[in-house]
Amino acid sequence: MKRQFGFRRLPLLITLAFSCSLLPALASPDYETPKRFNKPDLQSDEGGLWAIMDREEVKLRRSPFVIKEKRLQEFVQNISCRLTPEHCPDIRVHLVRNQYFNASMAPNGMMQVWSGLMLRVDNEDQLSAVLGHEAGHYLERHSLNKLQDMKSRAALGQFLGVLGIPGLIGALVVVASHFSFSREQESDADRIGLNLMHKAGFDPRESAKIWHNLLEEAKAGPLGDPGKNSPLFASHPAMEDRKVRLEQVASEFAVTPPKKNEEWLQLTAPFVHIWLEDEIKRGAYAESLVLLERLSKRSIQRTEYIWAKAEVFRLRNEGNDIDNAITNYQLAISSGEAPVEAYRGIGLAWRQKGEKNRALEALARYLELSPNCSDAGMVRSYIEELRA
Repeated sequence: MKRQFGFRRLPLLITLAFSCSLLPALASPDYETPKRFNKPDLQSDEGGLWAIMDREEVKLRRSPFVIKEKRLQEFVQNISCRLTPEHCPDIRVHLVRNQYFNASMAPNGMMQVWSGLMLRVDNEDQLSAVLGHEAGHYLERHSLNKLQDMKSRAALGQFLGVLGIPGLIGALVVVASHFSFSREQESDADRIGLNLMHKAGFDPRESAKIWHNLLEEAKAGPLGDPGKNSPLFASHPAMEDRKVRLEQVASEFAVTPPKKNEEWLQLTAPFVHIWLEDEIKRGAYAESLVLLERLSKRSIQRTEYIWAKAEVFRLRNEGNDIDNAITNYQLAISSGEAPVEAYRGIGLAWRQKGEKNRALEALARYLELSPNCSDAGMVRSYIEELRA
């Protein structure tokens, strides 16, 4: 990974394809969905672009990063179909393991939803806000227009990297500003997405909550306000303005009866641990702590989030971080539901504090619970060092 891109410290919002001005021009549910598109003639420019994206989708289906859990994929696909029933056969949702908050839509109907996004949305209404926004781009053919505007083969290849799985995540930063949708297109997609949500029975107010949560994370990051520091947001209004206006627009819709949203958390539960590991590896510790503090209030898998928070404190290791890490590890372990890695983490934290006996006890417990763990050799070397 190229160090000049600063991948480990990359702010969350700098890679948002959903990024969104989230600033609808009209809130009333007046959008008429266009009729289902016909596949273009392969001899036309549009048909050629379509064929390229079809080939990219074949590659994506074979990617080891695609999450192939049937129930989860069907759940997300079903939301897409509820939002755009006439286009349901043509919009194909792919769930992709990547730690950033991102969704993208290709002109041939290939949609990607990344795991960093799925970790952050609290319910199906919030998920529908993202899917509705991407559907808006598809229905207005924004991605197709963007591809048609590209003149060089190199530029097209870079764009395919954004839509697909880039070899270097840092490439997203380089091309984001050049290939981001215009402010007008983003506003159209927002307006359409909120209308699709309303018609499908989702609560448009939840879209504002997504933005609020992302804004809180962004404020904790090194850029403070990415709207002022990132080229990706150069064409959009200030983040605070977007959040306020989105809340105002969403409030104009009739209130949707409250629904139970436990199903989304239950379906994603088997993946939360590995998604949290990916989030920790992102290295944006201040942002992650804001996220984890919020997620730890969820009713499902609360202990996983407490463990992850402890890991972030330990790895950041500033000020009182090690003490905070130990407190959170102990809280997770006392619940009786802590992941086995909590014992390794607290052992390493005690080692950093010079508490040899406590470190030995915790690390030995980790190996006892997970004798075939991939880092067993490293942990044994720590134990030998502590016994010396």
